[in-house]
Amino acid sequence: MANPNKAKGTAWESAVRDYLNRSLGLVSDDGRPLDPFDGMTVRRAAQEGARDIGDVHAPPFVLECKDVKAPAVPTWLRQAEREAAHANYPFGAVVHKTRGRGAASGRVHVSVRTWTHVRHGLGMTADDALGLYAWAPTVRGLDSGRWYFTTTLGAFAAVLADYRSTTGMGVSRHAVR
Repeated sequence: MANPNKAKGTAWESAVRDYLNRSLGLVSDDGRPLDPFDGMTVRRAAQEGARDIGDVHAPPFVLECKDVKAPAVPTWLRQAEREAAHANYPFGAVVHKTRGRGAASGRVHVSVRTWTHVRHGLGMTADDALGLYAWAPTVRGLDSGRWYFTTTLGAFAAVLADYRSTTGMGVSRHAVR
Protein backbone atom coordinates (compact mmCIF):
# COMPACT_ATOMS: atom_id res chain seq x y z
CA MET A 1 0.00 0.00 0.00
CA ALA A 2 1.60 3.26 -1.14
CA ASN A 3 -0.09 5.61 1.35
CA PRO A 4 1.26 5.05 4.90
CA ASN A 5 -1.75 6.76 6.54
CA LYS A 6 -4.11 4.48 4.61
CA ALA A 7 -2.10 1.45 5.74
CA LYS A 8 -2.23 2.66 9.35
CA GLY A 9 -6.01 3.12 9.14
CA THR A 10 -6.53 -0.28 7.54
CA ALA A 11 -4.43 -1.94 10.25
CA TRP A 12 -6.52 -0.26 12.99
CA GLU A 13 -9.80 -1.28 11.32
CA SER A 14 -8.57 -4.87 11.13
CA ALA A 15 -7.43 -4.80 14.77
CA VAL A 16 -10.87 -3.55 15.88
CA ARG A 17 -12.65 -6.22 13.81
CA ASP A 18 -10.39 -9.00 15.08
CA TYR A 19 -10.65 -7.89 18.72
CA LEU A 20 -14.46 -7.75 18.65
CA ASN A 21 -14.79 -11.10 16.87
CA ARG A 22 -12.49 -12.76 19.43
CA SER A 23 -14.29 -11.09 22.35
CA LEU A 24 -17.68 -12.22 21.04
CA GLY A 25 -16.49 -15.78 20.43
CA LEU A 26 -17.19 -15.58 16.70
CA VAL A 27 -13.81 -16.84 15.44
CA SER A 28 -11.68 -19.92 15.93
CA ASP A 29 -8.29 -19.83 17.66
CA ASP A 30 -6.64 -19.07 14.32
CA GLY A 31 -8.99 -16.11 13.67
CA ARG A 32 -11.28 -17.68 11.07
CA PRO A 33 -15.03 -17.10 11.38
CA LEU A 34 -16.77 -20.08 12.97
CA ASP A 35 -19.71 -19.47 10.65
CA PRO A 36 -18.85 -17.30 7.62
CA PHE A 37 -22.56 -16.74 6.97
CA ASP A 38 -23.35 -15.52 10.50
CA GLY A 39 -24.69 -11.97 10.15
CA MET A 40 -23.40 -11.08 13.61
CA THR A 41 -19.74 -11.55 12.63
CA VAL A 42 -17.92 -8.22 12.74
CA ARG A 43 -16.67 -7.26 9.26
CA ARG A 44 -14.71 -4.53 7.54
CA ALA A 45 -16.92 -2.81 4.99
CA ALA A 46 -15.99 -2.06 1.40
CA GLN A 47 -15.46 1.63 0.64
CA GLU A 48 -18.49 3.21 -0.99
CA GLY A 49 -17.30 6.72 -1.92
CA ALA A 50 -19.81 9.53 -1.36
CA ARG A 51 -22.33 7.12 0.23
CA ASP A 52 -19.72 5.60 2.55
CA ILE A 53 -21.11 2.94 4.89
CA GLY A 54 -18.40 3.10 7.58
CA ASP A 55 -15.25 1.16 8.30
CA VAL A 56 -16.43 -1.79 10.41
CA HIS A 57 -19.88 -3.32 10.75
CA ALA A 58 -20.65 -4.76 14.18
CA PRO A 59 -24.44 -5.11 14.02
CA PRO A 60 -26.27 -2.99 15.12
CA PHE A 61 -23.31 -0.55 15.00
CA VAL A 62 -21.32 1.00 12.19
CA LEU A 63 -17.88 1.83 13.55
CA GLU A 64 -15.76 4.64 12.19
CA CYS A 65 -12.15 3.76 13.11
CA LYS A 66 -9.64 6.57 13.62
CA ASP A 67 -5.87 6.22 14.10
CA VAL A 68 -4.85 9.86 14.38
CA LYS A 69 -3.13 11.93 17.05
CA ALA A 70 -5.58 14.86 17.30
CA PRO A 71 -9.18 13.84 18.11
CA ALA A 72 -12.21 15.54 16.55
CA VAL A 73 -14.88 13.44 18.25
CA PRO A 74 -18.07 15.47 17.57
CA THR A 75 -17.20 15.68 13.86
CA TRP A 76 -16.36 11.98 13.76
CA LEU A 77 -19.64 11.08 15.47
CA ARG A 78 -21.64 13.01 12.87
CA GLN A 79 -19.73 11.10 10.18
CA ALA A 80 -20.33 7.72 11.90
CA GLU A 81 -24.05 8.37 12.30
CA ARG A 82 -24.38 9.50 8.66
CA GLU A 83 -22.57 6.34 7.51
CA ALA A 84 -24.73 4.16 9.77
CA ALA A 85 -27.80 5.65 8.07
CA HIS A 86 -26.28 4.89 4.65
CA ALA A 87 -25.76 1.26 5.75
CA ASN A 88 -29.27 1.04 7.31
CA TYR A 89 -27.86 0.42 10.80
CA PRO A 90 -29.41 2.17 13.81
CA PHE A 91 -26.17 3.25 15.52
CA GLY A 92 -22.88 4.88 14.60
CA ALA A 93 -19.83 4.96 16.88
CA VAL A 94 -16.20 6.01 16.66
CA VAL A 95 -13.24 3.87 17.76
CA HIS A 96 -10.14 6.01 18.33
CA LYS A 97 -6.80 4.27 18.72
CA THR A 98 -4.95 4.90 21.98
CA ARG A 99 -1.28 5.42 21.19
CA GLY A 100 1.05 2.67 22.41
CA ARG A 101 -1.78 0.43 23.64
CA GLY A 102 -3.58 -2.62 22.31
CA ALA A 103 -7.00 -2.70 20.67
CA ALA A 104 -8.84 -3.29 23.97
CA SER A 105 -7.69 0.16 25.14
CA GLY A 106 -9.09 1.96 22.08
CA ARG A 107 -11.63 4.64 22.96
CA VAL A 108 -15.20 4.13 21.76
CA HIS A 109 -17.29 7.30 21.49
CA VAL A 110 -21.07 7.41 21.02
CA SER A 111 -23.53 10.28 20.86
CA VAL A 112 -25.89 10.96 23.74
CA ARG A 113 -28.74 9.73 21.51
CA THR A 114 -27.01 6.41 20.78
CA TRP A 115 -26.02 5.92 24.43
CA THR A 116 -29.61 6.56 25.53
CA HIS A 117 -31.11 4.16 22.96
CA VAL A 118 -28.62 1.41 23.83
CA ARG A 119 -29.10 1.81 27.57
CA HIS A 120 -32.89 1.69 27.15
CA GLY A 121 -32.50 -1.42 24.96
CA LEU A 122 -30.54 -2.98 27.81
CA GLY A 123 -33.24 -1.92 30.29
CA MET A 124 -30.74 0.03 32.39
CA THR A 125 -30.78 3.23 34.36
CA ALA A 126 -28.17 5.82 33.48
CA ASP A 127 -26.24 5.10 36.69
CA ASP A 128 -26.20 1.35 36.01
CA ALA A 129 -24.96 1.83 32.43
CA LEU A 130 -22.28 4.29 33.55
CA GLY A 131 -21.00 1.92 36.21
CA LEU A 132 -21.24 -1.42 34.45
CA TYR A 133 -19.64 -0.37 31.16
CA ALA A 134 -17.39 2.44 32.45
CA TRP A 135 -18.98 5.09 30.23
CA ALA A 136 -17.63 8.60 30.81
CA PRO A 137 -19.65 11.60 29.61
CA THR A 138 -18.03 14.54 27.85
CA VAL A 139 -19.96 17.79 27.88
CA ARG A 140 -18.61 20.50 25.58
CA GLY A 141 -20.34 23.84 26.02
CA LEU A 142 -24.07 24.40 25.78
CA ASP A 143 -24.48 22.67 22.41
CA SER A 144 -25.68 19.16 23.32
CA GLY A 145 -24.81 18.06 19.77
CA ARG A 146 -21.18 18.13 20.90
CA TRP A 147 -21.79 15.94 23.98
CA TYR A 148 -20.87 12.27 23.91
CA PHE A 149 -20.00 9.20 25.98
CA THR A 150 -16.72 7.27 25.91
CA THR A 151 -15.61 3.81 27.04
CA THR A 152 -12.89 1.37 26.03
CA LEU A 153 -13.20 -1.10 23.18
CA GLY A 154 -12.94 -3.84 25.81
CA ALA A 155 -16.01 -2.51 27.63
CA PHE A 156 -17.79 -1.84 24.34
CA ALA A 157 -17.41 -5.54 23.42
CA ALA A 158 -19.46 -6.31 26.56
CA VAL A 159 -22.03 -3.65 25.61
CA LEU A 160 -22.32 -5.18 22.14
CA ALA A 161 -22.70 -8.75 23.45
CA ASP A 162 -25.25 -7.71 26.07
CA TYR A 163 -27.24 -5.56 23.63
CA ARG A 164 -27.38 -8.38 21.10
CA SER A 165 -28.57 -10.92 23.66
CA THR A 166 -31.01 -8.56 25.43
CA THR A 167 -32.68 -7.38 22.24
CA GLY A 168 -32.72 -10.83 20.61
CA MET A 169 -30.59 -9.74 17.66
CA GLY A 170 -29.80 -13.29 16.65
CA VAL A 171 -26.95 -14.05 19.02
CA SER A 172 -24.55 -16.41 17.34
CA ARG A 173 -24.77 -19.97 18.58
CA HIS A 174 -20.97 -19.79 18.86
CA ALA A 175 -20.98 -16.84 21.25
CA VAL A 176 -22.81 -18.82 23.94
CA ARG A 177 -20.38 -21.14 25.70
